[in-house]
Amino acid sequence: MVNYLKTMVHNWHRGKACGIMSACTASAFCIEAVLLAAQKRGLPALIEATANQVNQFGGYIDMCPSDYYAFVMEIAEKTGMSPGMIILGGDHLGPLPFKTESSSVAMRKAEDLVRQYAAAGFGKIHIDTSMRLGDDDPQKPLQDRVIAERAARLAAAALAGFEELRKRNRFAELPVFVIGSDVPIPGGAQEAETSITVTTAEDLENTIATFREVFAETGLQAVWDNIIGVVIQSGAEFGDSELFPYDREKNRNLTSSLKQYGNIVFEGHSTDYQSSGCLRNMVRDGICILKVGPGLTFYKREALFALSAIERELLGDKGDLSFFPETLEQVMLENPADWIKYYQGTEEEQRLKRKYSYSDRSRYYFKYPQVIKAIDKLIANLSELTIPITLLSQYMPIEAVKVREGVIEGKPHQLILSRITDLIDEYAFATLP
Repeated sequence: MVNYLKTMVHNWHRGKACGIMSACTASAFCIEAVLLAAQKRGLPALIEATANQVNQFGGYIDMCPSDYYAFVMEIAEKTGMSPGMIILGGDHLGPLPFKTESSSVAMRKAEDLVRQYAAAGFGKIHIDTSMRLGDDDPQKPLQDRVIAERAARLAAAALAGFEELRKRNRFAELPVFVIGSDVPIPGGAQEAETSITVTTAEDLENTIATFREVFAETGLQAVWDNIIGVVIQSGAEFGDSELFPYDREKNRNLTSSLKQYGNIVFEGHSTDYQSSGCLRNMVRDGICILKVGPGLTFYKREALFALSAIERELLGDKGDLSFFPETLEQVMLENPADWIKYYQGTEEEQRLKRKYSYSDRSRYYFKYPQVIKAIDKLIANLSELTIPITLLSQYMPIEAVKVREGVIEGKPHQLILSRITDLIDEYAFATLP
């Protein structure tokens, strides 16, 4: 399926506007929805894990690369999706999780990280060495040459990991690679719109020229030939409640310059919450790999909140309720580390952000046993009931139409998947020719 991405690049440069959604998520519900949507269309699914989520030390979801691979494949077996139709990617792979350590220590750990991703069978590798490390001068930006030299070390580690994989599977395909240092803030912007600077054509040219030179010097032509994308900052971003839409005019010089590079397209991060029209324009302009992360879990959380309201209507305050929203709020208050630095304002403003922020920091709390128990209880309660279509229409109007037309069942699991699929469908509209 790696060749699907190469073909996508080839087709775009020949005038066929096409792309692919990259689902950056560790949510089982979201992965299931992505796989089912891809299966329905007969297309491959691209699913990615970040270096902070998944690394050799477990990451914040307590999985190493081989664990995440097995996790996705287990969901694929449940859905009936062929493993051969799944492209797994590693996002922001590099020293990001270890950036406070010295460059020598951080880079050794980053090499091991990338090697493990390649050895586990990940077919798409985003190498990101754009961040300063512990002994880099904090007053000076990293030079392109330093970024490229560090990236070359990680590319060599990926080749070593691939050789490990090929010993187990002689039919394994060499991963494709994405480079680039103009990466938006993971999880969304925290600054005003005026501070978001679109990548310039000159910066793109310098990045590509420097990487090409360094990779040639270090004997990494095989990797260079498999680079299909460069990460750019298009200005498409989001904050807690702000949305910065894609502006074609601001990107015109950058996107026009892409035509001279016949083997690459752009990868756009933080495309969450863009309109389907904006997403479509991004693909037309060569931003063909559209990363989405918090948006998927935002839609899942919406579905769970809606089902909780339906549960309360059907069972009443005296029923054996799941209390999912209350449980999630309590767990977040008791364990504030994953939201407190991100949500500013008064106590009331923070309360609303914990529930409804675009950055969706609540997604870090779905692994807690109390939250899992509440979700299971919610699904179990509603699975035993028939949800009146009129009540469903009040809280999940799009899904109510699907139920009424016989597209889905009015059961909680299907309703959650359907709500996530509403977002996936917007990406399908944007990426399919």
